[in-house]
Amino acid sequence: MTLSPPEGAADRSTEGPRDPDCLFCRIVSGDVPAEVVGQDEQAVAFRDLDPQAPLHVLVVPRAHHRDVAALSVADPDALGAVVRLGARIAQDEAQGDFRLVFNNGASAHQSVFHVHGHVLGGRDLTWPPG
Repeated sequence: MTLSPPEGAADRSTEGPRDPDCLFCRIVSGDVPAEVVGQDEQAVAFRDLDPQAPLHVLVVPRAHHRDVAALSVADPDALGAVVRLGARIAQDEAQGDFRLVFNNGASAHQSVFHVHGHVLGGRDLTWPPG
């Protein structure tokens, strides 16, 4: 697993379906800059532009899938990779304590329709969350 990619760019050697109009597909391909903090063969993690906690990283599969429900059916291994990468980032940056949130659908406030997990940590996270 590469946790410090050169100059913050995602690996351009990704395979799998992509949507040329999808912001996260364009981040994964390196066409849109992002602060990449980790990646592996199946997933890429980058800092959220509007952080809601000291640690707020988005973890996305390299292949385009609309939401977490679709990913769980189409490629459960990629979903596992997203969770593993999120846990690794949280271990490195928040002593392993974190919340992993997937918004699934417009009424759940999913704003980019490429599945992504929000890794939140670095402070006491209250409950209920919203």
